[in-house]
Amino acid sequence: MRRKTSHFENEEPLFEKILRYLRFKKVIKYIPRNSKVLDLGCGYQGKLLQLISSKISKGYGIDISVCKDPIKENIKLIEHNLKDPLPFKNNEFDVVTSLANLEHLYNPEFVLREAHRVLKPGGLLLVTVPSTYSKPILEFLSFRLGLISEQEIKDHKQYLNKKILTTYCKKIGFKSYVHRYFQFFMNNLLIGRK
Repeated sequence: MRRKTSHFENEEPLFEKILRYLRFKKVIKYIPRNSKVLDLGCGYQGKLLQLISSKISKGYGIDISVCKDPIKENIKLIEHNLKDPLPFKNNEFDVVTSLANLEHLYNPEFVLREAHRVLKPGGLLLVTVPSTYSKPILEFLSFRLGLISEQEIKDHKQYLNKKILTTYCKKIGFKSYVHRYFQFFMNNLLIGRK
């Protein structure tokens, strides 16, 4: 079944809010002041962009469905399916983020290629994605304990690891990239430089 709504368009359970906060905390420190940021899979309200709005010059969020109401003056949310090319020119952004997003896509390499295309030379890619180790734990927390959205876990197309992510970066042409696991190897953090 094809997804029609973005991450927690209607309601977000408490445990999900905590996990989101931990992801944000992991990447925010890498986002330079006054940068132009694109957040892929930003969620219905573009919460990362809202959180960093005072730090960045401009922020764009992309997701399958987004809030139509103005959020902040320097933030624009765009309804767009990530299976299609991004609606931006080459070399347009200082930073592209994709947090807890790639696992929901059939072709993460295509999205990473598009991220590379729209990044300025020297631009930064910041990705978090559940690791292959997290699958049984996330399914247990979701299907057995109900602490995580069952719908979100069922929507996972794949889980990634260091080898997969760094292979993508090398193949796509990122000049440098660093991979780290966090949350006890349950999550990947990828930092790529164009």
